[in-house]
Amino acid sequence: MTVEIRPAVPAEYDAVGELTVEAYSHDGFVRGEYAMTLRAAADRAAKAELWVAADASGLLGTVTYCPVGSVYREIGRDDEGEFRMLGVAGRARGLGIGTALTERCISRTRELGQRRIVMSSAVYMTTAHRIYERLGFVRLPERDWSPIPGVDLYAFALDL
Repeated sequence: MTVEIRPAVPAEYDAVGELTVEAYSHDGFVRGEYAMTLRAAADRAAKAELWVAADASGLLGTVTYCPVGSVYREIGRDDEGEFRMLGVAGRARGLGIGTALTERCISRTRELGQRRIVMSSAVYMTTAHRIYERLGFVRLPERDWSPIPGVDLYAFALDL
């Protein structure tokens, strides 16, 4: 299987939004307006960088890279890269797609000359945590936060 990591194109935005909702619904994380945010792939492409993993069969995963100045940034400082909303299609789980998308975000952060990459992950997303830890990310407990009551997020960072 040859997987390509590349920017999403407008014709894919609806499918990217649905893939993201499906990936997060699998973990029970979609609540209220968050489903609309996850579906808003066109907005993410306009206000951040929307990346996809795809092969000949179609979309396998997506991630939103949030450069400095993006309204999608949550915990990143001006010398840090940040990514959000990493989702992998159910049929592609366990194939290394999440790792490949995370590695693309790390590379993008290096391209931008930043010293560190950060991200937040729901406390129960333990499969994702294992990916991040395997890639060298460490917990940043001082930046843990909760966007809404009952949703607790761990912060992670990788120094480059």
